[in-house]
Amino acid sequence: MYRAIALALVLTGCAGIPSYYSTGCSSILECRDEAEEVKLPTHMELLNFPPAEVKPIVAVYNFSDYTGQRKRMDGVASFSTAVTQGGTELLIDALKTAGGGTWFRVVERAGIDNLVRERQIIRSTREEHDEDKGLQPLLFAGIIVEGGIVGYDTNVESGGRGARTLGVGQTTQYRRDTVTVSLRAISTLTGEVLMNVQTRKTILSMGAGFDVFRFVDMDTQLIEYEDGEAKNESGTVAVRAAIEAAVVAMIKQGDERGYWKIQYPEGEESEEVN
Repeated sequence: MYRAIALALVLTGCAGIPSYYSTGCSSILECRDEAEEVKLPTHMELLNFPPAEVKPIVAVYNFSDYTGQRKRMDGVASFSTAVTQGGTELLIDALKTAGGGTWFRVVERAGIDNLVRERQIIRSTREEHDEDKGLQPLLFAGIIVEGGIVGYDTNVESGGRGARTLGVGQTTQYRRDTVTVSLRAISTLTGEVLMNVQTRKTILSMGAGFDVFRFVDMDTQLIEYEDGEAKNESGTVAVRAAIEAAVVAMIKQGDERGYWKIQYPEGEESEEVN
């Protein structure tokens, strides 16, 4: 009887076991996810944004990590950064995504050395073959978009709860971190900062555990069982969401200040676009 009760207690905790156990996979590799395109709510808002009347030409030189934060590793010195170092690529992607590609004309500046070197190769090759075809001049940007990841605050909020009775217990815990990005648009003619926005995204981590510790069969046999699961929101996805929200805010701010014009559908006002 005691063994049956103990077995029932163990099976009760199976709901908390990581998903690849319950799907019948013999290993994690069999249950691995395929690569997929990340489509966040901010991404869809940016993608479906009304187009611009005239597409401004912008340049992105760098979008750096200014936090200086390192990954937390207990008892080990870590040299890995806490946030992604690919902010420049994420910002360029967000600018090109805006309005389904109907907003910004982004010119290459982050890899300008490679671009100039390739143009020199083309020019020298044409000269060797006596070809008079000249290269078109590079586009110059009227606006430079700059900024960076300016804040990464860990353990802004944390908590949990648990209960235990007759050797059976269950616990849950959570933690909130936040990442903050700053984005500004600068006029290349005057050097004036035309627009500046800051956005913040929460990074949520959650964990749950279940355990059994009981003596059965006249206290001569011990049954001990534990399982748990933790889910951590991707920091890179959080940075991307913050950057996309910043681009949306910058577009709206530029429209309000008259630097560009949003082409709203007939009968819609700017307040109706979230």
